[in-house]
Amino acid sequence: MARRYDAEFRERAVRLLAGSRGNYTSETKALQGVAKSLGIAAESLRRWQERSDAANALDPGESEELKKLRRENAELRRANEILSSASAFFAARL
Repeated sequence: MARRYDAEFRERAVRLLAGSRGNYTSETKALQGVAKSLGIAAESLRRWQERSDAANALDPGESEELKKLRRENAELRRANEILSSASAFFAARL
């Protein structure tokens, strides 16, 4: 019979997997190691990870908006640098 795990346990397991990837040579070994340490099946952990990744993914509209906002942010930073330089230049002339 399949065992049910609560949402908090699944989220903790996925966070533990994300935090321990650097300790393993591959994604599969990380999945197996973390699953073994938690006493769960590696396949269950893999499914939880996929669901978590899908839930956190941006939809295409959000992705486009994010790109637009990043471009706008870069443009505003450049404008701010120009204004700061101009301000320093004119302050030095006084």
